[in-house]
Amino acid sequence: MPSLRNLSLTGLATVAITAAAALSTPAAAQTKTVYIGMNGGTMEKTYTEHVFPAFEKATGIKVVVVPGTSSDILAKLQAQKDNPQMHVVFLDDGLMYRAIGMGLCQKMDSSPVLNDVYPSSRMKGDMAVGVNMGMTGLAYNKAMFDEKGWAPPTSWMDLADPKYKGKVVVQSAASSSFGLHAFLMYNRIKGGTEANVDPGFTTWRKTIGPNVLEYIPSSAKIAEMVQTNEAAIFPLTPTGVGSLKAKGIPVEYAQPKEGSVVLMVGECVVAKNPDNEAAQKLAAYLLGPEAQLAALQYGAQIPSNTKVTAPADVADEMNKFQGYMKNAVTVDWDVINEKRPDWNQRWNKEIER
Repeated sequence: MPSLRNLSLTGLATVAITAAAALSTPAAAQTKTVYIGMNGGTMEKTYTEHVFPAFEKATGIKVVVVPGTSSDILAKLQAQKDNPQMHVVFLDDGLMYRAIGMGLCQKMDSSPVLNDVYPSSRMKGDMAVGVNMGMTGLAYNKAMFDEKGWAPPTSWMDLADPKYKGKVVVQSAASSSFGLHAFLMYNRIKGGTEANVDPGFTTWRKTIGPNVLEYIPSSAKIAEMVQTNEAAIFPLTPTGVGSLKAKGIPVEYAQPKEGSVVLMVGECVVAKNPDNEAAQKLAAYLLGPEAQLAALQYGAQIPSNTKVTAPADVADEMNKFQGYMKNAVTVDWDVINEKRPDWNQRWNKEIER
């Protein structure tokens, strides 16, 4: 090897450039940033502290959260449609279908991990994929049921059982996915579909209606209504039930025989995002078992990846959830999003009045 003294100026320049490049490569990689829109609060904290760090360490890509509700994130996507600033977004499934319909998402790249998620989590030809799963079924006041000697509910039609008169609580279908899911399952039982909700609207008031104590805008009041023995039975998710039980509220989840309704948070790669390679890499990672196990352990996020092995302390709950998924059904969000404004008017006029 020639000494530095014998190198030409050109050679010295070449050595300097090569050395600088070698030193700057890791730093340059660290400057790459992807932005992900998702709910703030617990979800943001879970992913920022326990999920993203491993991805950042492995790839040198920094992940920054743009926090907001699903409605907030969708509004940002629409405003930035021609020059998007976010790379990946999390949205509730109903709003995700709207985003897809508006051309705000692009198809996820083919990846082995797509074969490991629940088939029901793959939306519209992989334009989006569920990153965590839930379902709306029935929950009940166990203390009241034990006192009355009632068996746990088994069907959506239990909401119409006369013994629950004045003890049924339903979230408003005009403002809550839980209430909407309950109505749509009742409508199916009565012979309807998402394209034909007349069977549900024309019979609800005569069957379930007399039992309903109150239509509530969200599930926030349920804990209080259970503790005061006002509420006996109501739509809710297994995760929601788990949260109430952790606070000492005596509730249990019951899977209706007709099936629960899949309720998930989906992720999509934003169309025309500034760095599609990095965006696709992050989206695939978030569907993998490492990311989803961390989200389960630290944020109680139910995995969409079926290969996740749950820790011993939540293994029983995960096994129950996987059992519930066997007859969980999906609803037609394309039809729902098109018709929902009309449905909301009908609900307010014909059901809640």
